[in-house]
Amino acid sequence: MMQGNKIAVTGIGETAFLRKGEETVMQMMTRASLTAIADAGLTPADIDGYISNKYAGHPSEEVAHAIGAGERRFTAVADTAGGTATTGDALRLAQLAIEAGLARHILVPYAIRSTKPGGVYGFHAREPQKAGLEMPVGFFGQPTYFATMANRYAHDFGMSEEELAAVAITYRAWATLTPSAQRREVMDLEGYRQSPMISTPLRVADCCLTTDAGCAYVVSAVADAGDMPHPVVAVQGVGIGYNNYPHGVLFSQKPCTYDYPGWESARQAYAMAGVDPKDLDLAQVYDGFSISALVQTEMLGLCERGEGARFYAAGYGMPGGKMPINTSGGHMSGGYVPGITLLIEAVRQLRGQEGARQVPDARLCAVAGLGGNNHSTTILAKG
Repeated sequence: MMQGNKIAVTGIGETAFLRKGEETVMQMMTRASLTAIADAGLTPADIDGYISNKYAGHPSEEVAHAIGAGERRFTAVADTAGGTATTGDALRLAQLAIEAGLARHILVPYAIRSTKPGGVYGFHAREPQKAGLEMPVGFFGQPTYFATMANRYAHDFGMSEEELAAVAITYRAWATLTPSAQRREVMDLEGYRQSPMISTPLRVADCCLTTDAGCAYVVSAVADAGDMPHPVVAVQGVGIGYNNYPHGVLFSQKPCTYDYPGWESARQAYAMAGVDPKDLDLAQVYDGFSISALVQTEMLGLCERGEGARFYAAGYGMPGGKMPINTSGGHMSGGYVPGITLLIEAVRQLRGQEGARQVPDARLCAVAGLGGNNHSTTILAKG
């Protein structure tokens, strides 16, 4: 097993979260990368390792050239999807490289243009199984897939409209406190009910946002992080779970589509970190949709299985609640750059500089990343 507290996230950077931006993915990644490098107190010449995301479409040499970096000593590509790649896979690869002496400061950049032709639907539109078997009968698009999960979950455990709505209302409450969030207007139950239905029972408010933005972070050894500008935020645990269903058939052929590999990723992460769910001060949970966030809340051990809907309805994840969740508004109200925005928010909270939305005495945060047929859990700790 890998050991915890060997690496730290030492620099973070984001561009503005826009409903429709004018910059390319490369331009947004470059700006976010330069911000993260400066935040770490470094220059581009100090970056000697890169972990790329295969869905971003730009290899490390393009990023290195764009930022004016020095010699590349290590490169890798995260092979997983969504939040797993940015919040789990990249950190695991970074630790392996740093401990092996292959790099000292590793850059992890990512950006998304959700408003490009085809948008996020294009991810699945390229899969021949879906094009041949599912799309002709109308089973297509992420809201439809996750609506089936919500209906199955409600059948298995019971879930009222009010309980499902509590997830979106919780994250919106945090977004109202977050200056950079895309959706900052207050939303109560009546406002939720005015949100258009997309695929029963999911409304627009239950879905992640359409965002054009870039994000990046820098990973360094804990031994070096103490001499850098910010309080040390160490990676205390990382776990990744997988299943072998290709994305082309995952949402129709897996016997229980909401049974993500999150139970396994959480088990690994807590074991590596030497902590339990009760030790957490807050969590950031991948909220592509309200139902997926609800299920991952259970997988993190923040409540019992089948109790996620009641957990949110009781207000436990709200500002002032016993377990704050998605304190920047998450992907449903803050901004959707898969997974990486949640990791960056976790770092900010553990640095303790977030003003009105700062969780008091935050020292330990879990970050859950969903990638469809894979899932990551990361435990970050204030040094």
